[in-house]
Amino acid sequence: MPSADPTGTQAAIATRELTRRFGNLTAVDRLTLSIPARSIFGLLGTNGAGKSTVIKMLTTLLPPTSGTASVAGYDIVREPESVRRHVGYVPQMLSADGELTGYENLLISAKLYGIHKAERSARIDQALEFMELGSAAHRPVSQYSGGMIRRLEIAQSMLHRPAVLFLDEPTLGLDPNARHAVWQRIQDLRAEFQTTILLTTHDMEEADHLCESVAFMHRGRFVCEGAPATLKAQVGEGATLDDVFVRLTGASAEDRGEFREVKRTRRTMQRLS
Repeated sequence: MPSADPTGTQAAIATRELTRRFGNLTAVDRLTLSIPARSIFGLLGTNGAGKSTVIKMLTTLLPPTSGTASVAGYDIVREPESVRRHVGYVPQMLSADGELTGYENLLISAKLYGIHKAERSARIDQALEFMELGSAAHRPVSQYSGGMIRRLEIAQSMLHRPAVLFLDEPTLGLDPNARHAVWQRIQDLRAEFQTTILLTTHDMEEADHLCESVAFMHRGRFVCEGAPATLKAQVGEGATLDDVFVRLTGASAEDRGEFREVKRTRRTMQRLS
């Protein structure tokens, strides 16, 4: 069973003193965190703050240097296979195959997740309908818009009905309409399947809109955690999460990596198109 968070609610993700070092560099420094089941949680911070490293540890792609963590009730070091069976992961980079149709991409994912042959077709059809991709199921993904590709990638990650879903910058490079469509699907996933969602984003509007709680990271550590409304109120009347970001991290434009962010966004948009 998942461990309990300090409020007594069952925690879908729990870490204690979680640390990752690369030689002399401490990328993640003694993080302690508890995320309640069926919540949407935002992990925010500057480029290089350690967000992606946290996700890689929690999804068992990278072992921690020290500390402990459990996901869906399973220890990431002692029970990595169980963790992988109970999580979905949508990375920043393009993961769908443009030469295949949407249906074919989902079929490959269903096989990789070990979904029984008798269930595959129904699961795929349900995923396509849920993500509003039914009419495009048999078109090559290379003909999809960026928003459609992102919805397909989320559908791939949810085929095995994971308890926890990790989204690494889910709307990077999308136009406003596509971004809002993805937001709606994320909220629907939590409501329909009771999924716990941890997402990273540089879009403070996105975090404010989707997340019940957020944590800001800076140089590998948490500097603050709480509900967006609470954090904004602490900064002052009329404050936005962007204001909270600057106040907590002391981030200048250079610290936030604006040039690198623009470069990566354009590269991702090129892939999606």
